Order: sequence, then C-alpha cells, then structure tokens
Amino acid sequence: MQRLYDFIRRHPTWVDSFWAVFLFGISVVTVAVRDEGGQNSPGTDSEAAIVTVVLLLGLVVALRRRMPEKMLVLAIGVGLAQLVLNVATTPANFAFLVIVYTVAATGARWASRLALGVGLCASPLSQLRWPEQDATVLSNVVLIIFLTVPFVLAWVLGDSIRTRRAYYEQLEERATRLEKEREAQAKVAVAAERARIARELHDVVAHNVSVMVVQADGAAYVLDAAPDQAKKALETISSTGRQALAEMRRLLGVLRTGEHQESGEYVPQPDVEQIDDLIQQCRSSGLPVDFKVEGTPRPLPSGVELTAYRIVQEALTNTRKHGGPNAGASVRLVYFDDGLGLLVEDDGKGAPHELYEDGGADGRGHGLIGMRERVGMVGGTLDAGPRPGGGFRISALLPLKPAH
Repeated sequence: MQRLYDFIRRHPTWVDSFWAVFLFGISVVTVAVRDEGGQNSPGTDSEAAIVTVVLLLGLVVALRRRMPEKMLVLAIGVGLAQLVLNVATTPANFAFLVIVYTVAATGARWASRLALGVGLCASPLSQLRWPEQDATVLSNVVLIIFLTVPFVLAWVLGDSIRTRRAYYEQLEERATRLEKEREAQAKVAVAAERARIARELHDVVAHNVSVMVVQADGAAYVLDAAPDQAKKALETISSTGRQALAEMRRLLGVLRTGEHQESGEYVPQPDVEQIDDLIQQCRSSGLPVDFKVEGTPRPLPSGVELTAYRIVQEALTNTRKHGGPNAGASVRLVYFDDGLGLLVEDDGKGAPHELYEDGGADGRGHGLIGMRERVGMVGGTLDAGPRPGGGFRISALLPLKPAH
C-alpha cells in the first residue's frame, strides 16, 4: 500500500490521466445508453462534437497539475463551445469542478479568481441554454443554486489547501531562518569566547613569563658575583611560575565541566585589591613602580575589577618589554563618583608606534587589542599612546553606578 501511495505522489500526471480515461469511458457509455433508450436529450446529436468535447475535457483533467492556468482557459473555451454548438452536458463536465479546485489550490491568483467567476456563471448559463421542461421559475432558481454550490465548494476547498500550504511554507521558512540565526549566534558566541580566552591567556602568560625572563637574565648575570641575589631571583622565578600555573588552571577550569571549580582548586579572578601584589611583583623583578590610590575605595563589579587588574598588568608588562633597562612606571587608581579611572605611565623609550596605532592592527599588539576589548565590554573608554615628554601612557575610565 505504501508503494502505491509513493507511486501516486511521484507520478501525479499518470493518476490524472487514469481519471481522464475513466471520465471519457463513463461519458461515452452514458451517451450510448441514452441514445439506445430513445431518450430525448437536449443538444445536438453530432457524435463528432460530443466526442471532441469529451476528449478535450479529459485533457483538462490529465494536465491540470502540470498547466493549471492553461487548462482553465481550455476548459472555458470548451464550455463556451458547448453553449454555442448546443452540445449537452455529459459526465465529462465534471472536469469543470476539478479544474476550479486545482486552480484555486495551485494556480496563479488571477486564475483562481477567474475560476471562481466562471464557476458562479456555469450553472445559470447551463439552465438558460438547456432549461428544464415544464419547470416553474422557482424550481429553476433552486436548481441553479443547487448546481452552483459544488463549484463554490470546490473553489473554497482549493483555496483552503493553498492557504494551508502557504502557512506550512512560512513555518518552514521561519524554522530555517531561526536555525540560521541560532548558528550565527553560536558562531558569534564561540568567537567571543575564543577572544576572551585569548585575552586571558595573553595576560597571564605575557606578564608572568616576562617577569621570569627578566629574573632569569638577572640571575645569570650575578650568578658568580652575587650568589644570594641569584638565589633570590630564582625564588622569584619559582613563585611567579607557580602563580602563572595557578591562573592557567583557573582559566582552563572554565573550559571544563566545572567539576573541580567548587573545590577551591582554582584561584579566584584577580581584582583591584591584588593590584598591589602585582606591583610588588614588578618591583621585585627590577621595575620601579609608584602606586597611588585616590578617592574612596568601594566594592566594584567583578567585570570592572578584572578589567582594571588586567589593564595594569598589561601596561606594566609593556613597560618591561619596550621601556628599556632604566624605565620606571607609575600607576594611579582613582575612584570617581560614577567611574573608576586608571592611569599607567612610564618614562622609558616607549613602544613602537605600530603596536598602538589602530589598536595594534599589525597583529603584534595583542595586549592593546585585549585592553580595548575588555574596556569596551564594560562600556568604558581607553586611550593609549606616547607621552609628550617621552615614555608611554595608558589611561582608562570604567563607568560605575554613582555611589550613594
């Protein structure tokens, strides 16, 4: 049974052709029986005209789904020919109902409206051309209405099928669009997460590794002349490495399922209070840093605290990398009523201009790009560039809710 159903769906024209042949046979049999019975049938007795009309109406049924608009025009032409040539109706005239339904369901809008109009006119014209003998006016009116109802029902059914099909197509289109939007949102989320992880990795690795490199160079320089200083430098390298590993574990823990995050294995996100520890680490690595806090400290959103810490961390890392051997830095943390201000300056030789122009567009200024992304995420502003008197300056303003 399923195979038959699949065959019908794959070959609709064959199915329609079968029904066309069936209508042709029924019509021929009806006309033959009527003639043999000696019944007085309205219309002409020309067999050629009757057969031609029946064949054309069968063609309308056979090709209705392939060419609905053309078959509608053909059916109208056949109907007019029947009226003009006085060819009485036969069972093949059922094709008019079929084509009205088909055009209403799948044809163009103009064809659908034309089919409805023709269907409403078919019954009155038929009764005017072949009126019932000895019938009253009332009975003719009732008969016209009765014969018009099937055409109206066929058109309504076809139009309902069209509306339902359009509704399902709209649902499918909407589902497809939503699926594409979900994929696009997923790609954006993945890209944002990758950028966030890249910023964290850069900040953790760049800062701690630069400290370790400086300490290692210093230890190698004084290893023979001052073993105590070399030992201290090695201890600094060890503690810095442990700190870097702890932050890397925290960062990598975010990428996992979180099964160990609640056990306290990973250190919390850095905050403003840890800036002092960061500066002490920089001082121990040989970079003089002047640190001041202005205003009244107060609790800050975690996103703002992490952003402030990373900006100071990256700025001091850049000072070590680009400021030269005798560079010094100053850090100002200012609590405003509606924001947190950061100012990091150094008196070194400054960073190459391609690292800060256009946000480090050459691909090497990842730290400055990360700063701008972080500040943008909290709705703040950042300015980075050389100082007028030499060195480099990074200033940022992170908005906060007004203090009460």
